[in-house]
Amino acid sequence: MRKEFFKGNRRRMYQEMKPHSLLVMFSGREVRKTSDEYYPFYTDRNFLYLTGLEGKEFILLVRKDSESEINEKIYMLPPDLLKERWTGERMKPGQVEETSGIGNFGYVEEFETDFHKLASVGNYQYLYLDVYKEDTDDGDLPAHRLLSKAAKVYPYLRIENANAIVRSLRTIKQPCEIEAMREAEKITREGITAMMKASRPGMYEYQYKAVFDYTLGQYGPQGPAFPSIISAGKNNFCIHYYSYTGQAQDGDMVLNDVGAWHDHLMNDVSRGWPCNGRYNEKQRRLYECALKTSNHMFGMIKPGMPMAEVDAEIRRYNALMLKEAGVLKNVEEIGTYMWHGGAHHVGFDVHDAIKQPEVIAPGMVFCVDVGIYHEEWGIGFRLEDNCLVTEDGCENLSVITPRTIAEIEDTMKKGYYAASI
Repeated sequence: MRKEFFKGNRRRMYQEMKPHSLLVMFSGREVRKTSDEYYPFYTDRNFLYLTGLEGKEFILLVRKDSESEINEKIYMLPPDLLKERWTGERMKPGQVEETSGIGNFGYVEEFETDFHKLASVGNYQYLYLDVYKEDTDDGDLPAHRLLSKAAKVYPYLRIENANAIVRSLRTIKQPCEIEAMREAEKITREGITAMMKASRPGMYEYQYKAVFDYTLGQYGPQGPAFPSIISAGKNNFCIHYYSYTGQAQDGDMVLNDVGAWHDHLMNDVSRGWPCNGRYNEKQRRLYECALKTSNHMFGMIKPGMPMAEVDAEIRRYNALMLKEAGVLKNVEEIGTYMWHGGAHHVGFDVHDAIKQPEVIAPGMVFCVDVGIYHEEWGIGFRLEDNCLVTEDGCENLSVITPRTIAEIEDTMKKGYYAASI
């Protein structure tokens, strides 16, 4: 993404803020894993969306004095030759400006003094913070600590919800985001088709994962967009499975729920195939139900449709398909075979943190996810594609990844079995 993208995001953010307000956003801090080891750092996605800066302990401080008077400043870690020798070169002011478009800089040790001067002079009435927590038990982040301090030291500052504003902005994807998602789809396709071609009875789940990771590694250092879900046989009945220890036996279905990212944008694609490259009668019957349901959804999604209807219609239509296939006696029993929802937005997060819309609008991108889990038959899989809403309908961004039975079997013939004949 060019800096103009991030500057535009900030400009739209500031339009939603009240005059005489301060905004503080944090990139985040490292989380200790054990002893002197930390987990790989992952930049706060809202901070990234506004600045384009990836790295620990950045702080964005913004003053909005009036509708036309905006002052931005980035605080960064200072140069430290010894620490940089161990953990890598830190960004310099010129690099920060080139990435974010912000030309006013300071070092993190200056932030507290600068913020106190601004907060205490009486010019500001509001403080915008992103203090969202996914779960009430989640630990406090820098924004929560600033919130606690503000309540004690600056009780006259009214707290405003920065998270809600950024979520609203992230709901509609811009053209450069959609282009990045298209590139991520191509990378994901390569990873999935590589697994299909390598697939064979006796292959372990960790070997499938190794094939996927290796393939994505040819397109950049970022790797998968999220922890890959790759399973076989009975492990397919664990919706979020991360062990990778199972072995695909002849006739087992392989389930994958994976994605790549490109230029900060992520996708989420699921496919299910028989490890031996040939769908048996029951696998074919269930997969065709999922495929018909998915195709039905891509034929009807359009602007103005209630967002809640995507999940509901996937469930209704798949129930009809399963009944027609002789799997269900009545559609009310669909919960036996469908265990999770069928739509979530994707973007800067794989489960994108957006403002949940009441109706679908152009520029939204979300998954159409059809999962079928038939424990009695030992068949579990999902068919998941990324849906871009257009002005008069929608587009399946991940249609480029084999998804019909004919496409999948043909792809698999080009791999292991082609070499065995």
